[in-house]
Amino acid sequence: MHRVPNGKYNAKKGPKPVVLLQHGVLSSSAEWVLMTPGKGLAYILAEIGYDVWMGNARGNTYSRHHKSLVATSSEFWKFSWHEIGYYDLPAMIDYVIKETGAPKIQYIGFSQGTTVFWVMTSTRPEYNDKVSAMQALAPVVYLRNVRSPLVKAIAPFTNTLEIIFKLLGKNELLPNGKINELAGQTVCVEEAITQFLCTNLLFLVCGFNEEQLNKTMLPVVMGHTPAGSSTRQFVHFGQIYKSDEFLQFNHGWIKNKFVYGTFRPPAYNLSAIRTPAFLHYADNDWLSTPNDVHRLSRSLKSVVGKFRVPMPEFNHLDFVFAINATNYIYSRLINIMEQFK
Repeated sequence: MHRVPNGKYNAKKGPKPVVLLQHGVLSSSAEWVLMTPGKGLAYILAEIGYDVWMGNARGNTYSRHHKSLVATSSEFWKFSWHEIGYYDLPAMIDYVIKETGAPKIQYIGFSQGTTVFWVMTSTRPEYNDKVSAMQALAPVVYLRNVRSPLVKAIAPFTNTLEIIFKLLGKNELLPNGKINELAGQTVCVEEAITQFLCTNLLFLVCGFNEEQLNKTMLPVVMGHTPAGSSTRQFVHFGQIYKSDEFLQFNHGWIKNKFVYGTFRPPAYNLSAIRTPAFLHYADNDWLSTPNDVHRLSRSLKSVVGKFRVPMPEFNHLDFVFAINATNYIYSRLINIMEQFK
């Protein structure tokens, strides 16, 4: 985990409201600070008096250690976002509460950062009482209406891909390394004629919005993202897309019977979620589409508010990297959070 305990101009001592930020798939805590002070959400929250904590999902650049396993072993990578939500996120919350003495914290999740929260609060409902409010940026539970052509092309073959990855001994997807170094220092820099490749790859997955893309910062973003994830995280999302249900990981009917006691993986019990939730979505988000967010809103009894970003072109990554994210999303989010301090 990483922490921003106070702002550059606000170093007030004493008890503060505490917030935990959880990033999206293939990313890391870096996504909250890459946009520099005054722009990155972690800095903005610290400056107005929050004690800001940022989690890292198992397997990314900053979360590759284990008591008994090494990241080069296949055993290390036998997890999807279910394990991140069931084991890791509760551990982070318990640690933050222990370190700060806060009775409750607030939570902000982006994309997969919302998925793991729904996993935690549905399978371990006692954690509903440890979070006073949840802000869901581009929430992901249902994926039936995904619009990204790249994702739609790959998703139907996720189970086959897992078998291929196993045969190849490939358990990790897109770790931070030489690709990031090349993209960050050469291919994606503003003056490079190849920069359009970087922008169009991002747009092909997340939706087009050139107006809000900070091309000057693109090399910095690409230097940190992707930050790695397990192949099972993507397989699990692919299963959600194919089944059109929010189910636990499908191991195949024989192993399902052994793991779950049923041939089919159980559905997550969304009715167990009690934390007040605020859903923030965008029309041009090709991954967390408005129709799927509306469906989630109907499925969750604890949804207090649902907010559309007032810009038709706003896309998935704009929630964390947009030039004017403060105007379009963060100001409203902070106003809501102030009610729970």
